[in-house]
Amino acid sequence: MQNKSPLSTLIQSQAERYGKREALRYRDYKAGVWKRISWEVFARRVTLASNALVELGVEPQENVATFMQNTPEGLTVDFACYGVRAVVIPFYATSSEAQVKYMVSDANIRYIFVGEQYQYDTAFRVLQFTPCIKRLIIVDPDVKRHAQDNTSITFAEFLAMGDGAKHQAEVDKRTAALQPDDLANILYTSGTTGLSKGVMLTHRMFQAAIAAHEHVIPLTDQDLILNFLPFTHVFERAWAYLCLATGCTLAINLRPQDIQMTMKEVHPTCMCAVPRFWEKVYSGVQEKIATSSPMQRSLMQDALKVGKIYNVDYKMQGKQPPLALKLKYKFYEKTIISVLLKVLGLERGNFFPTAGAAIPPAVEEFIHAVGIRMIAGYGMTETTATVTCDHWDKRTSIGSVGRLMPGIEMKIGENNEVLLKGETMTKGYYRKAEVTANTIDADGWLHTGDAGYVKDGELFLTERIKDLFKTSNGKYIAPQLLESKLCVDRYIDQIVIIADQRKFVSALVIPEYTLLEKYAQEHGIGFTDRADLCRDERINALFMERIETLQQEFAHYEQVKCITLLPENFSMEKGELTNTLKVKRPVINERYKAQIEAMYAE
Repeated sequence: MQNKSPLSTLIQSQAERYGKREALRYRDYKAGVWKRISWEVFARRVTLASNALVELGVEPQENVATFMQNTPEGLTVDFACYGVRAVVIPFYATSSEAQVKYMVSDANIRYIFVGEQYQYDTAFRVLQFTPCIKRLIIVDPDVKRHAQDNTSITFAEFLAMGDGAKHQAEVDKRTAALQPDDLANILYTSGTTGLSKGVMLTHRMFQAAIAAHEHVIPLTDQDLILNFLPFTHVFERAWAYLCLATGCTLAINLRPQDIQMTMKEVHPTCMCAVPRFWEKVYSGVQEKIATSSPMQRSLMQDALKVGKIYNVDYKMQGKQPPLALKLKYKFYEKTIISVLLKVLGLERGNFFPTAGAAIPPAVEEFIHAVGIRMIAGYGMTETTATVTCDHWDKRTSIGSVGRLMPGIEMKIGENNEVLLKGETMTKGYYRKAEVTANTIDADGWLHTGDAGYVKDGELFLTERIKDLFKTSNGKYIAPQLLESKLCVDRYIDQIVIIADQRKFVSALVIPEYTLLEKYAQEHGIGFTDRADLCRDERINALFMERIETLQQEFAHYEQVKCITLLPENFSMEKGELTNTLKVKRPVINERYKAQIEAMYAE
């Protein structure tokens, strides 16, 4: 049963209900074990931290930054800040020095909680040129401080400032004074266009978002949640708060690159993820099938075929499967499918929310075929995450992003744009009145920039309006639709469509090099490095053949006519991807300008 307490008192309230029961779990990398934190201990640390914030001099509605990976300390700071009416501004752990400097200056931040060495080094450099910063609080005790650093303290020293709870009366006073429209967070969007905007989220918005989910998804206090996406992102942040309000246990994944290992250690019942994660799972299974013996391959393919018919064609449509189909599926479920899920660490799965980008239909069908209950959804930072999601007591269609959440109004506007109203909608962007006015119209409708349509109560998104490309022949191309179709190929790791103001569609392709190098060796194609592979005509012919097979359903003018293979992945570190793995097209267009122009040379 959901706890209705506001975020300012939620953890203490849950501690009264659950006591010594496990609230949080984290991996101690030094010891190689998972450690547990009870609700009582969690609440005690939040209280200490609230007192310490007052001791530091943090004022009501003052902006406080967290700059770290997912950690129990990060959640402690969040709820401690809410208890004293402070505003939390989380930075992505990979944020650059320039990004941190911009956010610190824009929000006049005095205190930054930093995680590991990278975050400390970055914040310390910013501190030299940004006079508003008064103190860094370091979470990782192994961080090596700079010799001239005389302002930083460790997280343990910070908590010690709250010993004795000498400021508890002030904490209680501030908690009681909290208003629903007080700011809780300012989330700076990473932005595919490069423009960073601080989305203002209030306590009212979070409370409305949490309450809206109660009767829509089958979440209970028996669920074990693996937190994989960064808490900085509204999807994981709002999801984590929902789970804490429900009484779930959160297993916090510190290092995103370890997620495959972590799943096998934790065996979560729920985990929210972006489609890119499931694309990797899909590609891995397809490769396993392709390299199996003929008999094994036949069995696995039949299991997926039966699973698709059983789950997608019948169960998701609210239909009762025929007895013969049910018996066949149950056989595969206990044999091939159960083994697959155990290998992934998902054999205890309840459901898995997925959002953040378009889900390739082939991937979505596969996930359901193996019995993983994916809940597709749609939302934005500006909407406190979920706007729509699959309701599991109602019909669900592949390709939709679900049904409207309670308390939200939606209409389809000009150019089929999705427009929204409701208590979970932001009132605007921090210190950006003009941008706010361009996003929220005079009648209060939030303009999402996403085009779509509603069919039988389900929302289907068609494209991101500002991402539509217009070829020099006047034809419109939706790049994300084409990319989501092509990226399911097991030889394609990443792909970016090029078409805007061009005479035909082309693509930059990052191969799945583990498979490609193996293919080259098996077919006698010699190479010295990846760049050598990219230049080989036989390899390019292989990719064009596979792309042409996948894009047959598209109109001729929408199809990729030319490709360039690239030897290195797009990455956040190089500024080519956002922190949620969305492509920054302007950066890609500039960085690979020479390769793009070469594809259009006469």
